[in-house]
Amino acid sequence: MRNTLATKLLFELSQPGRRGARLPVCDVPVRPVDALLPAAAVADEPPPLPELAEPDVVRHFSNLSTLNMSVDTHFYPLGSCTMKYNPKRNERMASLPGMVALHPYQPEETLQGMLQLLYELQQMLGEISGLPGVSLQPAAGAHGELTALMVAAAHFKELGEIRTKVLTPDSAHGTNPASASMAGFQTVTVKSTSAGLVDMADLRAKLDDDVAVFMITNPNTLGIFDDQVAEIADLVHKQGGLIYLDGANMNAIMGITRPGDFGADMMHFNPHKTFSGPHGGGGPGAGPICVSAKLEPYLPTPVVGMCEDRYTLEWDRPKSIGRVRSFFGNVGVLVRAYCYILTHGPDGLRRVSENAVLNANYLLSRVKHILPVPQGERCMHEFVASASRLKKEKSVTAMHLAKRLLDYGYHAPTVYFPLTVPEAMMIEPTETESKETLDAFAETLFRITDEPAELLHDAPHSTTISRPDEVRAARNPVLKWTSA
Repeated sequence: MRNTLATKLLFELSQPGRRGARLPVCDVPVRPVDALLPAAAVADEPPPLPELAEPDVVRHFSNLSTLNMSVDTHFYPLGSCTMKYNPKRNERMASLPGMVALHPYQPEETLQGMLQLLYELQQMLGEISGLPGVSLQPAAGAHGELTALMVAAAHFKELGEIRTKVLTPDSAHGTNPASASMAGFQTVTVKSTSAGLVDMADLRAKLDDDVAVFMITNPNTLGIFDDQVAEIADLVHKQGGLIYLDGANMNAIMGITRPGDFGADMMHFNPHKTFSGPHGGGGPGAGPICVSAKLEPYLPTPVVGMCEDRYTLEWDRPKSIGRVRSFFGNVGVLVRAYCYILTHGPDGLRRVSENAVLNANYLLSRVKHILPVPQGERCMHEFVASASRLKKEKSVTAMHLAKRLLDYGYHAPTVYFPLTVPEAMMIEPTETESKETLDAFAETLFRITDEPAELLHDAPHSTTISRPDEVRAARNPVLKWTSA
């Protein structure tokens, strides 16, 4: 039976006078708050917080957690997001007292173990990417993009060049043009061909002396490796521009090829995608960047360095763009990435990529008969299927399929992205799923596509909330509770 308390707000569960803990009467002299703080810092009334006992709070959040899907409980074929299982040993390592009990304001000599870990992680990421300059500071993939574009801007400023444009393919992650705009550049979109690759004619037409950076995801968001990338890099470099590699899809190529080797000047990693770690939920992330040797002087400070037998934080970098994140970045996420890389080693990282590609191609072969894949018979780590035929034949859309999958215990794939594929369903099984899981998911898709359209139009049928008005929720969110 569903627990109705799990869907109530804490404010609705509140009872006047209820407390999580009751303290004894203070046995030392007490001064009123307004005598300790300036009057302007004291509110006229205490904030209207909910009044609850500890069991009320614990049960509330525990019950809410049972309503959620997670990688630990469900198959998550969420294309582009790479929701692979997170090994628990990495969680244990990152939770060791020597890791979590450190404080970033401690003297460097008391942080040598952590600084050594971060230094070695910099070397590992530099080797995997083929780009020697590494900053661990950025707090997410998009933040890494912004940081790298700021590095590019500093580079061109020193050269005395005014470059105002960033080129992005039409299938790019939305963060690419957003990051370019945040960094002060104008975004220009480059078209894709029917095969899902960069349209070279359109690129040549838009590549001029104003272009600072061409941002490309490779493999791209269609799950295709653009084998024109070396030619693209050559064209951009001859024009004086830089290549930025969106590292969101490194899960398909790490240990096999390196962005620095096929022409990238800058890139970011998503540790939660590539090296496994907590993903989503609004928690901390990381987006370390790697750059070529000529761009290394502009990296944010501090960078972890080594002087003789001592690890240190390097601040004396006159060309640096400065700090982009407090302290050294989100170290807990980086510790997990370090553990993941050490666990697998070079050969293991290659096998991760090979298995991710194998799983994606196996699932593609199972579902292409009911959900055609416009961009080909083969893919890298993910593929984009289309529900266009179902929409035409029985008025069933990608969204209907996604909603119905929830009833069968599967998180839905990414839908309606990239925009270049109508009724897109972007599916990424990752390397951590078994053949049995992939077969069961394919069979579920077969079953759903045979169900009456009316049943799908009203799905999901088993969730606490079925079909909320998502547009209204986005435009008019309820951000606070009121008794009205």
